Amino acid sequence: MVVLSQRIQKVKPSATLQITAKAKELRAQGKNVIGLGAGEPDFDTPEHIKQAAVSALRDGFTKYTPADGIPDLKKAIIGKLQRDNGLSYNPDEILVTSGGKQAFFNMALAMLNEGDEVIIPAPYWVSYPDMTLVADGQPVIVDTEEGAGFKMRPEQLAAAITAKTRFVVINSPSNPTGAAYSAAEMAQLADVLRQHPHVWVASDDIYEHIVYDGFRHTSIIQVAPFLKDRTILLNGVSKSYSMTGWRIGYAVGPKEAIKAMGKVQEQSTSCATSIAQKAAVAALSGDQSCMLPMIKAFGERRDFVVRALNAIPGIHCNNPEGSFYVFPNVGGLMGKKTPKGQRIENSMDLADHLLNDLEVALVPGSAFGKDPFVRISFALGMNDLVEAMKRIERAARELV
Repeated sequence: MVVLSQRIQKVKPSATLQITAKAKELRAQGKNVIGLGAGEPDFDTPEHIKQAAVSALRDGFTKYTPADGIPDLKKAIIGKLQRDNGLSYNPDEILVTSGGKQAFFNMALAMLNEGDEVIIPAPYWVSYPDMTLVADGQPVIVDTEEGAGFKMRPEQLAAAITAKTRFVVINSPSNPTGAAYSAAEMAQLADVLRQHPHVWVASDDIYEHIVYDGFRHTSIIQVAPFLKDRTILLNGVSKSYSMTGWRIGYAVGPKEAIKAMGKVQEQSTSCATSIAQKAAVAALSGDQSCMLPMIKAFGERRDFVVRALNAIPGIHCNNPEGSFYVFPNVGGLMGKKTPKGQRIENSMDLADHLLNDLEVALVPGSAFGKDPFVRISFALGMNDLVEAMKRIERAARELV
């Protein structure tokens, strides 16, 4: 008999990875599944970034690196933070990780004690609560409202803070909603945190460059410099540079916190991949215009998907400020039955119906702590998106 730890039994499998795997499995069986679940761009990594990795490989840069990242990459991160965010950091305040997910995981293990509370606005990225639980912390979920753009209001933050609060998580732009806080909205949250000096901020900025309609990403430290000594910035190259498989993330913050997070990494993954680090140097230091065609295409896809969803009876979709997701409200479809007689009670039922009967894979909102909603990624070609919207409309109209 296999005896599992109580810790791992608290953790749910990643719904997004499960949906993606199921879609791939059905495709292997010959099904024409359109995958709207994956959180990765369909664009190739820019050529100059790939060439940097090729050069590193040819130069024999294939050995262990310092566990916290190579000096060149730390320098590139420092330059990026100054250029894009107007923030100044030193090399000992930076930790290079194997993807952005590991940055949050290291932070949780290094900085949470049993019972420490982490405020997480819902809808949330699926891994925030589970990584908190692995570290023996306690997720405190703050339910945001569709009418408020899925953004946590200052009074909600104030009401959630207790003496046990250790962190508040701010993910802007958001996965799964695409909601992004303006500078004024960030300042309002910062005003609340000014009154609670024991509360730290985990600022997940992984989608910062993927924004639309002239929106400008703002880090909370930019509007509230007093928070710099209690903020961990979490970022990486996966989304903006279409480098999901390269697995390079980074964490930035006070050096004692970063040192502690580095200890976790030393005893787990050690260093990030050597040649991927060289590629990340090229990404962060090179021509930033390489992102623009991808972001332009995402903007066009967003406009189409939002318009198409809002034309379907029973569905309403906000227009997100950033990321490559939409999070439509499918409440108007609840309580109805499929042509096979299956009753749709929640987002999971709808996702199952769409996958098994319409061959469209998306992620139920329950995975992100919010029903009745679903997450749709528009990080795939327009032809697929057009067909997917047709299938979703057909499904909605067939429900009775």
